[in-house]
Amino acid sequence: MSKPISQLLNDSSIGKKGLVFNEPLLFEMGSPGREAYSLPKCDVPEVELEAILPIAEIRDPIENFPELTELDVVRHFTRLSQWNFSIDTNFYPLGSCTMKYNPKVNNETASLPGFAQHHPYTPESLSQGSIQLMFELQEYLKEISGMEHVSLQPAAGAQGELAGMLMIHAYHAAQGRQRKKVILPDSAHGTNPATANLCGYSVIQIQSDERGLIDPKKLESIMDEETAAVMLTNPNTLGMFETDILKVTEIVHKKGGLVYCDGANLNAVMGKTKIRAMGIDVLHFNLHKTFSTPHGGGGPGAGPVGVVSELEPFLPKPTIEHRDGKYILNHNRPNSIGKMKAFYGNFGILVRAYTYIRSLGPEGVKKASEMAVLNSNYIKTSLREHYHLPYDGPSLHECVFNDKYQLANKVSTMDIAKMLIDYGFHPPTVYFPLIVKGALMIEPTETESKETLDEFIKAMKKIAELAEKTPEVFHDSPQIPVVSRPDEITAARNPKLRWKPISSAST
Repeated sequence: MSKPISQLLNDSSIGKKGLVFNEPLLFEMGSPGREAYSLPKCDVPEVELEAILPIAEIRDPIENFPELTELDVVRHFTRLSQWNFSIDTNFYPLGSCTMKYNPKVNNETASLPGFAQHHPYTPESLSQGSIQLMFELQEYLKEISGMEHVSLQPAAGAQGELAGMLMIHAYHAAQGRQRKKVILPDSAHGTNPATANLCGYSVIQIQSDERGLIDPKKLESIMDEETAAVMLTNPNTLGMFETDILKVTEIVHKKGGLVYCDGANLNAVMGKTKIRAMGIDVLHFNLHKTFSTPHGGGGPGAGPVGVVSELEPFLPKPTIEHRDGKYILNHNRPNSIGKMKAFYGNFGILVRAYTYIRSLGPEGVKKASEMAVLNSNYIKTSLREHYHLPYDGPSLHECVFNDKYQLANKVSTMDIAKMLIDYGFHPPTVYFPLIVKGALMIEPTETESKETLDEFIKAMKKIAELAEKTPEVFHDSPQIPVVSRPDEITAARNPKLRWKPISSAST
């Protein structure tokens, strides 16, 4: 029997442990006859569902449906909201995700009536301010990246990636080239091969060298006239700058291919170098990462895409242009890959990114990337004696450890991540990139203070110590949160989609 977690987490100076209420499910609350609302008398004749719907489409009554007052419901969900782990309350060291703080001024600007109440069908003549904002945001992104043209239309990073690869496909088709494959490093983001396949390409993987970087010689040996593009990330997914990037892009261009860059890690180099100067032909931006807009849960996002002049005819339509003193949406784009989204992107997110860039200014943008790199290296230096570094080269905005030292005591990356929850920290990205077995990928961003980083480092060191002295406690973590350690494999294979009381759950 392992020691109670309270005996092990006895240092109140490590982490943050908030209130944990013993909150029942709604199905476990209430009493027959309670109501949260009242409806007026129905003003149309009542009809039995069976008379208008097929029996197969009518759901069975929900067993033990809770009957609650409005106060019951409000208090329940208010208490649950106090458990939320959010960027406003806690530190997210998620590598590759760039979970930075979203300044409230961004929301204030997006909430201005002229923006918030602007209907997408409003004529251009009455939308000049909004279109001007989008035009200027394009110009800022062009300046930061060095790309010659930018479209704000894609609704997410992955969609920006898709737009970029569709343009590459359209470019080769216009040249009369039948290119069949795309080359990816083995450290590539998971969406890269999916996007390449979606565009009709087969994927060729190139193994990273001992530094964790692209090997130009290996690339040259497989690059040919059938290759449409190389998809890469710089800095790469290990948080390391591709030092041979100019050689890489030269090899690709000599064979008539193009180079796509995933903008996931732009936060490390913005203001310091321009992606276009590396020989990149297509770049997508992650506004939710680099430019501090909400991540949005896959919904209200934005993933602008930048291209070189040769690819400009293929940009999504409409493009935003400034002609004769007016800002317009140009739909007359015969070679365009088409629309990526209804209307024009996600305007509220674009306003937030615009505000962030204007708030920082040129020097602030540069300072943000410098601080992101400094914070990452502070963590890396502080933890390198306690966790294994599979690639010990220079790091930029993130660093990747693994569980090699802890595995000697049968403590895995998953165990470390779960124990971090007991200390009040969101775990880092785990088991990614795939080229690092048992990866712990940490990215602090520029917005975290030294005090917060020190708390995180202290917790990580304590976990390393526990892995040596009392490894048995890890397999029950987390123990402090309401939801402890689920059986994720069983949950995925045999999901329970409807709650049942314990008395009837076995029947």
